[in-house]
Amino acid sequence: MIEYSLSQIASVTEGKLFLPGPLKECKVSQIVTDSRTFFKGENSVFFALSGPRNNGHNYISGLTQRGMKSFVVSEPEFINQGAAFILVQNTTEALQKLAAYNRSLYDYPVIGITGSNGKTIIKEWLYELLSDDYRIVRSPKSYNSQIGVPLSVLLMDDHFNLAIFEAGIPKPGEMKKLAPVISPDTGILSNIGDAHQENFRSRHQKIEEKLKLFTSANRLIYCVDDEETARIAKKFCSHNDIEEITWTLNGLAASIHFKAERNNGTTSVSADLNGSHFEFRIPFTDDSSVENSCHCFALASVLMRNPGRIIPAFEKLGPVEMRLEIKQGINNSLLINDYYNSDLASLSIALSVLHQQSKSGHLKKQVILSDLQQTGIPHKELYSRVNRLLEQWGIDVIAGIGPQISANAGLFSVKKSFYPDTHTFESSLNRADFFDSAILIKGARSFTFESISALLQQKAHQTILEIDMNALVNNLNVFRSLLRPATRVMVMVKAFSYGSGDVEIAKLLQFHNVDYMAVAVADEGVALRQAGIQCPIIVMNPESHSFQNMVDYYLEPNIYSFHLLKGFSKCVSRSFLREFPIHIKIDTGMNRLGFKQEEEISGLIKELQSDKYLKIRSVFSHLAASDDPSLDQFTTGQIERFEIISELIIRSFPYEIDRHILNSAGIERFPDKQFEMVRLGIGLYGVSCTQLPLQSISAFLSTVSQLKKVKEGETVGYSCQGKISGDIEIAIVPVGYADGLDRRLGNGIGEAYVKGCRVPVAGNICMDMVMLDVTGLNVVPGDKVEFFGKNISVSDVAEKAGTIPYEIFTGISQRVKRIYLYE
Repeated sequence: MIEYSLSQIASVTEGKLFLPGPLKECKVSQIVTDSRTFFKGENSVFFALSGPRNNGHNYISGLTQRGMKSFVVSEPEFINQGAAFILVQNTTEALQKLAAYNRSLYDYPVIGITGSNGKTIIKEWLYELLSDDYRIVRSPKSYNSQIGVPLSVLLMDDHFNLAIFEAGIPKPGEMKKLAPVISPDTGILSNIGDAHQENFRSRHQKIEEKLKLFTSANRLIYCVDDEETARIAKKFCSHNDIEEITWTLNGLAASIHFKAERNNGTTSVSADLNGSHFEFRIPFTDDSSVENSCHCFALASVLMRNPGRIIPAFEKLGPVEMRLEIKQGINNSLLINDYYNSDLASLSIALSVLHQQSKSGHLKKQVILSDLQQTGIPHKELYSRVNRLLEQWGIDVIAGIGPQISANAGLFSVKKSFYPDTHTFESSLNRADFFDSAILIKGARSFTFESISALLQQKAHQTILEIDMNALVNNLNVFRSLLRPATRVMVMVKAFSYGSGDVEIAKLLQFHNVDYMAVAVADEGVALRQAGIQCPIIVMNPESHSFQNMVDYYLEPNIYSFHLLKGFSKCVSRSFLREFPIHIKIDTGMNRLGFKQEEEISGLIKELQSDKYLKIRSVFSHLAASDDPSLDQFTTGQIERFEIISELIIRSFPYEIDRHILNSAGIERFPDKQFEMVRLGIGLYGVSCTQLPLQSISAFLSTVSQLKKVKEGETVGYSCQGKISGDIEIAIVPVGYADGLDRRLGNGIGEAYVKGCRVPVAGNICMDMVMLDVTGLNVVPGDKVEFFGKNISVSDVAEKAGTIPYEIFTGISQRVKRIYLYE
């Protein structure tokens, strides 16, 4: 745990300290860069990081009210007498300087890992393999960015004797900033793939940029089987006098020769180096896992005299899940699952998420926590720190599971219960104890907390919709990069956020400072307000019976007719309000809702000029075919009509009125027509009409229930439509059209992804089940099935079903459990 005075931080970051007279200089033990991760604590300092779309300085006032007393800033106008401030040139660089200084204080080995793929898996596997021999500090989760790396390195202290950090870069010029922060003794260059390739001139440039992490390293581990990587890495090592630890699976000249043999879901790997022969087994067969295991063994051969000591641990390696899951629990509870590792750093992150989730729903905060294993910290000090974290985040109840945490029960001051193992906890679990709560389930992998989650979750249906919140933020930023800095963003969260779940999506969008959210009906807006959403909300289809709710919850209506205008104005007047914001809809050619005729517009202006209860916030219209180049003449005609009509309205009022007509496709294809605001809808969820680098945020998943052999001449499913021309094997999967799997995808039209292959749908899709032809794939019950996600795009599914992605997204049934993933 770090402990620096503000004077030290100012000196290291080359900043100027402003300390008001009444304040005493404190020792800082916690660095905060995200306002959501601070609840209370006097020994914290907030680095106000500034980016192209978010400025940390804007959160200083709110943090001061919550008790933050120390800030590192780069904008002097935010300095005030209510707290201590350190003024620096650049807050991100200041954070990196502080981390580099912290790194310089320790001389134990530091491992740096970079590449396109495998960084996090290699780091986590090394932790699993080496923890019996070393006290390891490592990057939490996937903390490998310009911010994540310094936050990771600031975890170094004298409790540890080995550090493992990963670094990732999306563009040239960034690795040279991270190299002095990590300053690795030994480097691992993992697989070089296509990630972020669009930002590099060539693959050659990407490799050279990544190698800059190892400029001052003593040795570098890399695979020579990729000729280009090997050639560039060899030249780099020669130029910088770095020892090469090379390996091969293809029999090339290298320090270590590996051979891999796959059999029945496992891979046997042999290693030959320096005249010694080793063999180990991993529970995976894919090429990436084999490659990652070779990197791990190569590092062990560098660190350990006898790398054979860790060979038994290879067989126990598991999949690396670095994302939090959020899903509905029993009795109006929310489950936050993070049961793949357990250490202080990841616990602190998870507790901040627990606090955020509990705050909006006014829920109690409960924690189910296992032993924190292999931390290198004496147990008494370790669990004292855990208790301080629980106190800091205002946890109401803890259930501790494991012999270590149970033995230190007396150190905990919150309401508590302890159990020697998972089975004992489950045997004594009373579901009535978990109500109106946000529940963090946090445990080391060996405690198998998945079973606890299964007992507490609301829906046990095997079919789920995973929503990747990091992908959503990526997509938001991609679209923001197309906008002028002053252009405001309205995000469409109607129809349950296109099937993804409105409240969770809205919370994340609010944090990322979108300017507006749009819902279809007032009930959706009310639900968002009750969940704590405070940003402006427009109701696109207001109904007269909902007017009072809209006024009470400050929801702004789309006004598209005189009838609606007069009715809403009357409702506002009865509530004794004035200048309630409204949005005027213009019909420019879609012939749907909106004012269209010239006489309507002039009458509208006269009506609103004399109405003291309403005030126009924006004027907007809908494009009918912005994604279709063949209809661009129609689209430009719509935009021209909108410009004329909106200008007429704006000139008629003495205040500012925003305009917006561009939807997602419009943002992509007509960027010069942004006006003051744009509306982002389907693009946020990963659908682009111009091949933008968007990520799919949703994965529609299920599992195989049963396998069945079907002989030639038999049929599959209702109406005997699934006619079989040869002996096949089918998998029955518990998902059907009642879940949102479109019935038009039956009889070989639709596909699913199983065991690394696309497989066709066999027969008609049933209400609750679908059959897949999995012949020859060795599928077993419990295998994962994807209907759309990373391997099958929602656009592909829509095309096969003869519809559009909107319908596929919004058609996912409410009975399908939504699981939100956060890195």
